[in-house]
Amino acid sequence: MSVITADVVRSLAAFDSGGAPVTTCYLDVDGRRRVRAVDVERGLEHLVRVASERAVDGSVAEDLRRITRYVEQDFERGQARGLAVFACSDRDWLEAVPLPLPVSDRIVVGTAPAVGPLEAVVEELRPIAVLLADRQRARLFLFETGELVERTEMLDELPRHYDERGQSARGEVSPHTDELASQHLRHAAKVAFESLRDRGEARLAIAGPAESLTEVESALHPYLRERLVGRLALAVAASEADIRDAVLDLEARLEREREAELVARLRDAVGSGRRGVAGLADTLRALNERRVDRLIVSDGFAVNGWRCGECTALAAVGRRCPVCTAEMAAVDDVVAEAIHSAMAQSCRVDVCVGNADLDVAGRIGGLLRF
Repeated sequence: MSVITADVVRSLAAFDSGGAPVTTCYLDVDGRRRVRAVDVERGLEHLVRVASERAVDGSVAEDLRRITRYVEQDFERGQARGLAVFACSDRDWLEAVPLPLPVSDRIVVGTAPAVGPLEAVVEELRPIAVLLADRQRARLFLFETGELVERTEMLDELPRHYDERGQSARGEVSPHTDELASQHLRHAAKVAFESLRDRGEARLAIAGPAESLTEVESALHPYLRERLVGRLALAVAASEADIRDAVLDLEARLEREREAELVARLRDAVGSGRRGVAGLADTLRALNERRVDRLIVSDGFAVNGWRCGECTALAAVGRRCPVCTAEMAAVDDVVAEAIHSAMAQSCRVDVCVGNADLDVAGRIGGLLRF
């Protein structure tokens, strides 16, 4: 079992099946939605049943059995919220990757692992640091792909008992103490910069008393100020588990913002009539013509449709294939078929959660190559 990293994604993408089928399974194992192990198994059972109906190669059936056996017997959820499993029985190969973020259920069969959703997870889980600071204490936590990789603790005790030297009588205690606290916060900002400056597109969140955070923000190097993504409601002494949960929630919010920007791009492309389609019928048509560069789908969208057994074209309305005129077969979920087709064409697939603009546009659309 591998931990998700960019290197793991590259390694999976480089797997050579020799032309044999490769089965990819993405499974939502988030305990907030699927509380019990049996809930996860039922979700997989539905996926496998649908995939079995269209499997024409015996090795794919064996892949599905291996994936099922792994999930039921070997998988330990722990902190995982998503799971990716790749199988190629002809090469006696199975690889599982637990994910710190939930994914949409899907099974894809091709001649290579379908790593598009993993690439999206890695992009979403770009390095992010949390700097927690007050006037005496600072803590820096750096997470990469959901895992804590670096932790720094800083404590600068403020002096006490100034009356021994008469500073209090002269009104000097508070200014001196304030300056020491400011030095401490500037030091914390410097440590954060030194930790993150060589980490590419690392982002930063801060937490602590409001007055301290105002000073921290002003002390940040411009490089970090551009990468500041928000303040977290955490005490400086928060536990590692609470910090991790806050980071995952923040990353989910940032992902929703990214999705909103993507849907806005789609809306503009459709509105201008240039390289954009929306709605099920037009999107399926563009997929059949292999013009889609990026498929955008509302989370949970599923609808009946049609699939051609001759040329694999998809349609919202049957029964004659719009491409080769052969008789099409009804499918329970043509959206899942569309995702499968997009990934087989090396399209990027983005599943958007709760985006009203995409729902109004028909819950599915595509940015086009041409």
